[in-house]
Amino acid sequence: MAGGGDIQWCFSQVKGTVEEDVTEDGDSWEYADIISTVEFNQDGELLATGDKGGRVVIFKREPESKQSLPRRGEYNVYSTFQSHEPEFDYLKSLEIEEKINKIRWLPRQNAAYSLLSTNDKTVKLWKITERDKRPDGFNLKDDEGRIKSPNDITALRVPFFKPTELIVEASPRRVYANAHTYHINSISLNSDHETFLSGDDLRINLWHLEITDRSFNIVDIKPANMEELTEVITAAEFHPSMCNVFVYSSSKGTIRLCDMRQRALCDQHAKMFEEPEDPSNRSFFSEIISSISDVKFSHSGRYLISRDYLSVKVWDLQMDSRPIETYQVHEYLRSKLCSLYENDCIFDKFECAWNGNDTQIMTGSYNNFFRMFDRNTKRDLTLEASRENTKPKCILKPRRVCTGGKRKKDEISVDSLDFNKKILHTAWHPTENIIAVAATNNLYIFQDKDKV
Repeated sequence: MAGGGDIQWCFSQVKGTVEEDVTEDGDSWEYADIISTVEFNQDGELLATGDKGGRVVIFKREPESKQSLPRRGEYNVYSTFQSHEPEFDYLKSLEIEEKINKIRWLPRQNAAYSLLSTNDKTVKLWKITERDKRPDGFNLKDDEGRIKSPNDITALRVPFFKPTELIVEASPRRVYANAHTYHINSISLNSDHETFLSGDDLRINLWHLEITDRSFNIVDIKPANMEELTEVITAAEFHPSMCNVFVYSSSKGTIRLCDMRQRALCDQHAKMFEEPEDPSNRSFFSEIISSISDVKFSHSGRYLISRDYLSVKVWDLQMDSRPIETYQVHEYLRSKLCSLYENDCIFDKFECAWNGNDTQIMTGSYNNFFRMFDRNTKRDLTLEASRENTKPKCILKPRRVCTGGKRKKDEISVDSLDFNKKILHTAWHPTENIIAVAATNNLYIFQDKDKV
């Protein structure tokens, strides 16, 4: 896998409705179509998206594109199903939105695929199976399934399987409900492949995949008096190889690493990762922009990345005093924080992603820009997900934002950025340079030019 500075990214595919369907307020005419999560499975053959309408759409890589030389990253719709429906909590007079907050794939154990999906309150385990044969030649039933009269049975037939058109079925295997008072923001599968965690604003619960009627509370930061509440949990994730270790981030800009071997209720963390604030940058917005919106372990398990409003930070698990690397995503917005606060954009929650060998980091920005950082060369790249670049194999041109003075030809003024167009959700193929970027109601797939 090449370094980010050595890659020329080109357009591969776009899935979804056209961008002209987006209103001036940034909402799609079909609110339900807005993508709310993106996730590759373990081998990258499947790509799942969840939307605000509670649907899960699974894309499967075309066998021809994988076997061709060079390999191509072409995905087509494999299965679509309704994962969650809108509900109403009558005790609290509260509507429960159907929006899919997170999707996590389970390692494949047999011919079927399995994934976890969650909305604000309920986690579900789905099984996705293929069927291309059906039984035929019954003795007691006719071709339409009706029971035959005994007088019509004149000979004994051996039933057989008859080839049919491929049918992909999604069926709910488990429903993990009634365990969260607040909105679920994270689910993470443990490396033991038997348990997973679900985290909301104040609590994190541990589940066994086979048990749906109970879970164990492993983190609870709810104060006795809610008026004393100073922070909330924003993201949580298990370590990729140590089944006893997990981390969770907070709205105060801290990351806590917990070890379940120390105690059942992990209220006392084993380590806390926090960067001291620079007093010269202190402002009214400091606490808001320091809130961590996403945290991810590297595939090796040695590092963490965290995303706050303006930057991505890389942490070494062996050093909790400060990050080992800090990458500015859109520092040019620091002077715009007041207007971003007024239009609520300052509360946007951007995700981040590692590439397969932990040498590059990707995260989103505004104006449908997304950023890539190469940890080896320290080079960074700004690209745009736009339908103007959707010609086959079209190479993406790096974009630059002009913060003042005379604007060059290829630059865009910071005052011209469209804050209604934002890249919140991204995913990177686990072994290849193929990326998926969600831009409102469109899913863009890009890949390394040299692999096209």
